[in-house]
Amino acid sequence: MTQNYAAMIDHTLLKAETTKDQIEKICEEALKYEFASVCVNPTWVEKSSELLAGSKVKVCTVIGFPLGATTPEVKAFETKNAIDNGAGEIDMVINIGALKDGNYELVLEDIKAVVAAANGTLVKVIIETSLLTDEEKVKACELSVEAGADFVKTSTGFSTGGATAEDVALMRKTVGPKIGVKASGGVRSLEDMQKMIEAGATRIGASSGVAIMNGLISDSNY
Repeated sequence: MTQNYAAMIDHTLLKAETTKDQIEKICEEALKYEFASVCVNPTWVEKSSELLAGSKVKVCTVIGFPLGATTPEVKAFETKNAIDNGAGEIDMVINIGALKDGNYELVLEDIKAVVAAANGTLVKVIIETSLLTDEEKVKACELSVEAGADFVKTSTGFSTGGATAEDVALMRKTVGPKIGVKASGGVRSLEDMQKMIEAGATRIGASSGVAIMNGLISDSNY
């Protein structure tokens, strides 16, 4: 197993019932395997930052998660607060209803508010592909690029479906080579991960990182 795979994984734990012991465990695993980041809810950013201090592993957190239905002002505040607490990467959920209504101005404002609040910290935009038509997926990606985001991301892992290679390929085709594409939701094995990479993913969000690195198949939904 090459180290390059580990460096593409956001080791993820976003369940509501997450405990401190579980956070300590995923941070320990992230240090062992040298994952790109741990992806945790905002309440765990400060603790994770303490546990990972001095390492290359970043703390990634989620904004407007999982529905994306808060206002741009709230998402901006949440972003700044997370960064103040030690977050090194931000995964925000777009206003999905606004996108489906064709209110692209609000979607753009929403993403721009987070990018501005991040002030140079890497921002990934979760478009929740399982709820969108292909046309809407393309528009969401175009708006993300226009707003200055660093990545587009398939899914929260908490909706009706996760990442597919087809969606990843469409997103990559839309954004071009300059920004990242993150596949999240349902990536449970090395084979799954390789399919996403072949389709154009440059980052993988998974709670199955340890299983992937050991050539196993996880039963995790994320």
